[in-house]
Amino acid sequence: MQLVVGRIGKPHGVRGEVTVEVRTDEPEARFAPGSVLRTEPGATPPPAPAHSTVLRTEPGAVPSPANGPGVPFRVPAELTIEEARFHQGRLLVAFDGILDRNTAEALRGTLLVVDSADVAPPDDPEEFHDHQLVGLAVVTPAGERLGEVARIDHAPSSDLLVLRRPEGRTALIPFVRAIVPEVDLAGGRVIVDPPAGLLDL
Repeated sequence: MQLVVGRIGKPHGVRGEVTVEVRTDEPEARFAPGSVLRTEPGATPPPAPAHSTVLRTEPGAVPSPANGPGVPFRVPAELTIEEARFHQGRLLVAFDGILDRNTAEALRGTLLVVDSADVAPPDDPEEFHDHQLVGLAVVTPAGERLGEVARIDHAPSSDLLVLRRPEGRTALIPFVRAIVPEVDLAGGRVIVDPPAGLLDL
């Protein structure tokens, strides 16, 4: 399973740095210099600079700067982190081979992903990666099926399980022990003891 750890935003400066919308709890590890991230096109990628076209290449390909009319820029299937730093609350990343603002602009909207098999499980048994929970059945302590985990929303106060109900509705369940007493990864289920009215909100 491919896990999205970031989405490339607008360029920063003129030397190829880009802003990255972080989608991981471990940005220092995922965006460490030398790390290699795979790329996927974003859902609504912006138009490329007028002087270049955007193509995809195979893993291991080296980015080709778009340095003139008719010279295509190929978004590589993998990008290597050269440097990453936080600036005014935003993550700025320099990728190997991305040397100017126009080339960086062509990356805008690209998703950065890793393989879930390469992500080590958390040391704390009470912590879980999002991908471990998505798709699990949600049941009550009595065994009544409530639906399944559609995704995880990371809210300021607590993480939320987004429950997809059998009839198609969704409900938000705070991921706290009082409401979610057990996560049974081996059994493929999450046990939820919702207070009255929670699933009707």
